Amino acid sequence: MRWTRTAGRGLLAAAVVLAGYAGLGSPAGGGPGEPAAHGGGRGPVTLVTAGDLTDYLDPVLDDWNRAHPAERVSLVELPDSADETRAQMVTGLRSGSSRFDVLNIDVAWTSEFAAAGWIAPVDPGRFPLDAFLPPVVDTATFGGRLYAVPYVTNAGLLYYRADVLEEEGERPPRTWAELERLAKEVAPRHGLDGYAGQFLPYEGLTANATEAVRSAGGSILGDEGAKVTADSAATVEGLRFLADGVREGWIPERSLTWKEEESRQAFQDGRLLFLRNWPYVYALANGEGSEVTGRFGAVPLPGPDGPGVSVLGGSNLAVNSRSRHPDTAADLIAYLTSEPVQRRVLTEGALPPVRASLYSDPGLVRAFPYLPTLRESVLAAEPRPKSPRYDQVSLVVQAVVHDAMAGRQTPRQAVARLARELAAIARED
Repeated sequence: MRWTRTAGRGLLAAAVVLAGYAGLGSPAGGGPGEPAAHGGGRGPVTLVTAGDLTDYLDPVLDDWNRAHPAERVSLVELPDSADETRAQMVTGLRSGSSRFDVLNIDVAWTSEFAAAGWIAPVDPGRFPLDAFLPPVVDTATFGGRLYAVPYVTNAGLLYYRADVLEEEGERPPRTWAELERLAKEVAPRHGLDGYAGQFLPYEGLTANATEAVRSAGGSILGDEGAKVTADSAATVEGLRFLADGVREGWIPERSLTWKEEESRQAFQDGRLLFLRNWPYVYALANGEGSEVTGRFGAVPLPGPDGPGVSVLGGSNLAVNSRSRHPDTAADLIAYLTSEPVQRRVLTEGALPPVRASLYSDPGLVRAFPYLPTLRESVLAAEPRPKSPRYDQVSLVVQAVVHDAMAGRQTPRQAVARLARELAAIARED
């Protein structure tokens, strides 16, 4: 059976791959945790994901298919955009379709999909969770149960121009004050903009804003979406860091239209002193055609008084509650989370694995020098806000934070509005 490929490819989409799990789940119309509706536990399965740029999945799944001729896996690739991928998955899941047996879902979607009964809870004893980096497991839980299995992780890093800082006799910033000073004073002397992240109103802005708030000691939601915690001085401080940066000019106003790729390109073209982005940038910025090859480094994100907090990115693997062959899906996910395949996730897919041991492997560290920094960032990272209505929560965060950064509201006004709108969402549950 040849794999089905639909839609195109994209660099960021390569950071999400999927497999599945077997176990109990929800039938159509049932609540989360009820038995899955399926016929027979073994047989062919279909995996759905966004596009795989590197094609590393081809040989990985070829190996599976050769060893399991009666339980072959077909891969369906959806559009590159995470929003479009989610929309197509949700359309199928809402209709009760069993077309997709197993799904690769952004870590932030787990609570929403679990609360809707679209994905099946996972038996924690079936998978090697104790071998994973501890924070990644929390992204796969909802309501005290495990609803997915971590496969790829991610954490934000601060990229910096090492050559510029060395020339100035400066070290990479560990605090917001140091970042602001260098972005204001050093960057202009070298014809550079100061600092940028992903500030267009989309999921990337939710990640950037959550990092700022959590770094300041605040939070947005508690009790898995039931409690609004955004109205605090710490949340105001987090938004003020971002809004003041734009107002004072050390965050370029044009970055309010940037996603991951636009911001990466700006750094790679030699236009930025500092960039917040994901680990995938490291290899590309050191690649052919880059203006900063061998001239940059990466450190954990700064915070008000020291290292800050990143949000966890990456992907979790979940099974459609309508899966027809959940036993095969369980074996497949065990294969994909095994040490040999997780090693290939890094070496062939250039994606951050979830297996903790790989981050201290001497050979891998030589090949991927950012691994120790990434491990530090992942271990200190926290999930994005959990909510059964995560899509609505994220849209509110994006709109409010973007207005604050664009100067349409003060940080304090924005936080008050954020709390009101999130409370309205919470009342719908």
